[in-house]
Amino acid sequence: MRRRILLLVTGITVLVVLAFAIPVAFLVRSAVEQRSERSISDEAAAIAHFLGAGTPTNASITTYLAGLTQTSDRCASVQTPDGTMLGKAAPHGGGIQPLIGPSAPPSGSGDNQPNGPGGGPGYDTAQVHPVPDGKVAELSVKASEEGMYRVQVFASTSALHSGESGWYALLAGGSIGLLLIGVVGGELVTRRIVRPLTHTAQTAHQISAGDTTARAPTDGPREVAEVGTALNRLADRIDELIAEERETAADLSHRMRTPLTALRLDAEALRSPEEATRIGGHVTALERTLTAVIHAARRPQREGRMPATDATAVVFARIAYWSALTDEQERSRSVQLPDGPVFVRASSEDLAAAVDALLENVIAHTPEGTPFTVSLSTVDGGASLTVSDSGPGLPDGAGVRGRSDRGSSGLGLDIARRCAEASGGTMYVGRSPSGGAAITLELRAP
Repeated sequence: MRRRILLLVTGITVLVVLAFAIPVAFLVRSAVEQRSERSISDEAAAIAHFLGAGTPTNASITTYLAGLTQTSDRCASVQTPDGTMLGKAAPHGGGIQPLIGPSAPPSGSGDNQPNGPGGGPGYDTAQVHPVPDGKVAELSVKASEEGMYRVQVFASTSALHSGESGWYALLAGGSIGLLLIGVVGGELVTRRIVRPLTHTAQTAHQISAGDTTARAPTDGPREVAEVGTALNRLADRIDELIAEERETAADLSHRMRTPLTALRLDAEALRSPEEATRIGGHVTALERTLTAVIHAARRPQREGRMPATDATAVVFARIAYWSALTDEQERSRSVQLPDGPVFVRASSEDLAAAVDALLENVIAHTPEGTPFTVSLSTVDGGASLTVSDSGPGLPDGAGVRGRSDRGSSGLGLDIARRCAEASGGTMYVGRSPSGGAAITLELRAP
């Protein structure tokens, strides 16, 4: 999203810059050309003033013209009344020819031209018109009764547009500067909009993984802040509903103690001691189950909404608990535990139940004397617990609840899987290097 918004801002900025730069470029071209036209027109007027100031000779006119710019791109010429071409005529049509014949006076010239300063000969304002490869400024000067001087100043197309490159460079620099300002501004705006949304999305993922303590930021633009506030209210409501459900389960289990007590009294009143003992044992087992349900339902009130436990200590304790049975069955074991505590997002009871399920799976489904390995290691973001053996391995579908081909309910691995998923991790079922089963629990850090 951030990239798309930045691309959108950049695209709009480019369009705005182009809408500004293209007309300015045409304006610069037109202004430079007009300036060049004024330049050749002023130069023609200066030559006309020189001619009208006295009675110049051809030599003096040639000397004057030699002091002006005379190149292939810009040149000046004077046609004398007798038709002599002095200076360098404007190139056009592939050659150097006079643009005005001796008998073709330019428009606006004649006997009615205004006199020059002091009542002397007069001259018109130079007329600029296009010719092949450029433009020419023409001016007629009435010098004497013998006729008129005709002045031409030629500028090629490249000379007319000389100096545009500097303006274009300045325009390009300004456009690039505006574009950079737009991109930087777009990046700042994008960060202000996207960063709270990114944090809000992360919070939603944490809540969906079971971390109801996560809260979204409520800063940034008003609409984004409203989304964060609504998500936080949803997390609070989920907390309340979970607490109500757990309390309801605990209350219902507690209410069943009264009929269980009555059932126990009835069992003790039976005439057959064997029947009384058997039914009393069932009642005791049911009471223990209800106690476990109440304990599990009210456990979050003691541990908080985000349980955490030291996996090293729990795994070590469960291995010690099962060691008497494994020693009796002459099972060699390899235990690899970290030197220090490794905290994971699970309660000690849930993790202990998961470890018990994995160890019980080894003991119940491998022949006596089969070695096994327990390995706990730290990984990025949590810990990895692997229990492997050298037995025949697990059948396909053994990790699915209720499926097993060895007479078990398949609930043991499901307990381990639910513990891993509740912590934000997962469970992998595979084979050990010796061909037996290898079950790995990925547990996330709190």
